[in-house]
Amino acid sequence: MAKEKINWDDSQVRWNYRHTTAHIMAQAVKKLWPDAKLAIGPAIDNGFYYDFDMEHKLTDQDLLKIQKEIKKIIGANYPLERFELPREEAVKFMADKGEDYKVELINDLPEDAVISFYQQGDFVDLCAGPHMASTGQIKAVKLQSIAGAYWRGDSNRKMLQRIYGTCFPSQAELDDYLNKLEEAKKRDHRKIGKEMDLFALYEEGPGFPFFMPKGMVIRNELENFWKTEHRKRGYEEIKTPLIMNEQLWRTSGHWDHYKGNMYFTKIDGEDYAIKPMNCPGSLLAYKRKMWSYREFPVRMGELGQVHRHELSGALHGLMRVRTFTQDDAHIFMLPEQIKDEVIGVVKFIDDVYRMFGFTYHIELSTRPEDSMGTDEEWEAAETALREAMESIGVPFVINEGDGAFYGPKLDFHLEDSIGRTWQCGTIQLDMQLPQRFDITYVGSDGEKHRPVMIHRVIFGSIERFIGILIEHFAGKFPLWLAPVQVKLMTVTEKFSDYALKVAEQFEEAGLRVETDIRNEKIGYKIREARNERNPYLCVIGENEVNAGTLTVRNTKTGEEVVMTPDQLQEQLLEEIRTKAI
Repeated sequence: MAKEKINWDDSQVRWNYRHTTAHIMAQAVKKLWPDAKLAIGPAIDNGFYYDFDMEHKLTDQDLLKIQKEIKKIIGANYPLERFELPREEAVKFMADKGEDYKVELINDLPEDAVISFYQQGDFVDLCAGPHMASTGQIKAVKLQSIAGAYWRGDSNRKMLQRIYGTCFPSQAELDDYLNKLEEAKKRDHRKIGKEMDLFALYEEGPGFPFFMPKGMVIRNELENFWKTEHRKRGYEEIKTPLIMNEQLWRTSGHWDHYKGNMYFTKIDGEDYAIKPMNCPGSLLAYKRKMWSYREFPVRMGELGQVHRHELSGALHGLMRVRTFTQDDAHIFMLPEQIKDEVIGVVKFIDDVYRMFGFTYHIELSTRPEDSMGTDEEWEAAETALREAMESIGVPFVINEGDGAFYGPKLDFHLEDSIGRTWQCGTIQLDMQLPQRFDITYVGSDGEKHRPVMIHRVIFGSIERFIGILIEHFAGKFPLWLAPVQVKLMTVTEKFSDYALKVAEQFEEAGLRVETDIRNEKIGYKIREARNERNPYLCVIGENEVNAGTLTVRNTKTGEEVVMTPDQLQEQLLEEIRTKAI
């Protein structure tokens, strides 16, 4: 059996490993159900899947059977051998095996395509490859779930059965990944959001979240923080309309490059669109007057609500919705200011992410296939971003072809407390929209010139960022964000007056406080408050009333101390002031 070490840090090796495991799983399914027809089985992030057309309805028990068969195939250490066939022979080869889906795939390949197959033991699959050298190189596999999937994603085609799985070079790495998945389930923002009564999703508005009072506390605190930090850095806040006419979106390029993601309406018999992005509105705001080079850079911030059409199957809590608020800013600048402005935004994003305890990495996303502008403009924009990053020594990787249609961008992928990454912040350098909207400024020579534009977000989407924070902190927010900062609970009703007096003091100091003076057992009240993830719990009984104190429990550390209301108030206000996590 192969002994060489797998270089799991190499993305191509990971892809080959997962793709090979998909073939092994397909071989196992065919061994157990020979009449199963093969569809497609790609590698995906964190694993693989394979789609099958089969009469037998797969169950979780079947996954155990398939897993045992996979182990046998790995143990056999079959080499994966590639061979090619001319188109007609390839079609006949698959047709003779009854693999109708593979025949369709071959027929849809370009005329000059190389048609290749991979064989392991008695199993053969149509595949471009590449793969690992042998099945024995696969070490640890876990089949995870069964789902339905339309052939080629077309709801008019047949529904197939899809098996998802994951694999790693060692059992220890697989176990670590599965443990993180279990932890992620516990932290699911939809579950915690319901338990804490933060937000709701209704069938009457799929993809359009409702924020409840406690969720609005978090949202408002984030937005207030955003506004304060932007004022410090020279941004001015604007607000632009939700709906603007068709011509604006034709000018911006969204009509040609983004129309499939937009919602439309008619007003006075004319076509309008509900904005999917805030940038065209900012450009109109810029055009309200003539600017001088002395006024640059011009920094406009907007907490702008946008709407984008997402397929219903892609919707996921607050993470993927159809309306959200982008914490947008658009910076208009002189060409010679690009470097300093990009560096300033990078440092701004760094300050915000580190305050929440996030680490992150940066990707420079380059020109996509569907884009506007000349090669020279794109080269200049990509070079400007690259040189800005290199000048401050911040590491980044290249993400080819994933830029916006109007310019390259720096994408910030933050890592949460259990190691998952989320793409949130972005800095997009744009030389296209200033041209399309014909925006200018008066230079030192008295002539009109074209400014350069940056689009940037830090949270990305307020809704999504709240979802990420819920999961990152498992609902146990830093005190400054917590919907309820301190909860006062009485042992019996006769101590209610003292509890209400302390609550009034805290409220006057600006703290968010709740009281629980119900005629319930204190143990029940404490358990309920813990489930609500309140940061500080205070028990009030006879001793506390007599001494004018509170028994205070910090639910994050488990520490329990006796304090006066004044002492606790001072401690909480300091924790809020410093935004400690």
